[in-house]
Amino acid sequence: MITQSPPHQPIQIGAQMSTLHHQMQTADQIKIAFERVAAMGYQTVQVSGLRIANTIDLPRVLQQCGLQCVATHVPMEMLCDPCKCIEYHQALNCQYTAIGCYAPQDDPYSHQSWLAFAQKLSAIADRLSEDGIDVGYHNHSHEWVRCDNGQIAMDLLVSHTSPNVWFEIDTYWVQQAGANPCDWLKKVAGRAPVLHYKDMSVDHERQQHMCEIGCGNLDWDQIINITKNIGTQYVLVERDFGKLDPFDSLQISLENLRQMGLGEPARSPLAT
Repeated sequence: MITQSPPHQPIQIGAQMSTLHHQMQTADQIKIAFERVAAMGYQTVQVSGLRIANTIDLPRVLQQCGLQCVATHVPMEMLCDPCKCIEYHQALNCQYTAIGCYAPQDDPYSHQSWLAFAQKLSAIADRLSEDGIDVGYHNHSHEWVRCDNGQIAMDLLVSHTSPNVWFEIDTYWVQQAGANPCDWLKKVAGRAPVLHYKDMSVDHERQQHMCEIGCGNLDWDQIINITKNIGTQYVLVERDFGKLDPFDSLQISLENLRQMGLGEPARSPLAT
């Protein structure tokens, strides 16, 4: 059963560590990255995209840094291995996991392919929920293709998955698809315990770019207001690529979100 945040409990702002994937290529780099993120004032993180994660003791590193892993992304192979998946997430004391995306290989416009995936993901989510692991889906932009039956693929996923499947809405990719992030946050109300926040800017050549929260064109006042009313527990800051150093990017986004009234006040000075 997906747990919703009580209305009186502040939403926690976390860092999606895949933002730092280029800076986390060795065990030492991974430890330093967690330390720097904690020094900024982040208290929660999402662990995903760490290719050498099995070579370090992640639970110990997180504990040493005072960080809580609140979500992961794992491949379908792990989701299909309940024992392995449960063991991994129990070690991290982590309730939420998600698949990064689904892209039909044969016909991306086949509604039957999307429905079959929805059925498979639902069965996995129902099974893992019995052991306290909530399985979700993280979107990019291709989920807004119009399928051969006239429906948007993302609509098919939302309407044909088990209530145990949650949705990690990524604001940038929704906007990039030509959809409205606010509309989609409302559509998954009660099924969005964890969200990905990232902003979008445009340059003079009409090219879209990922940027720091509050430095682009997304309507953050409305996004945050909706987020506070749909049961979200964690907002994770992410930037796949961009102009600034990713550490600087995470710090700027955290500062801006706090100024916008999201999350708890900083408990320690932000790193300089």
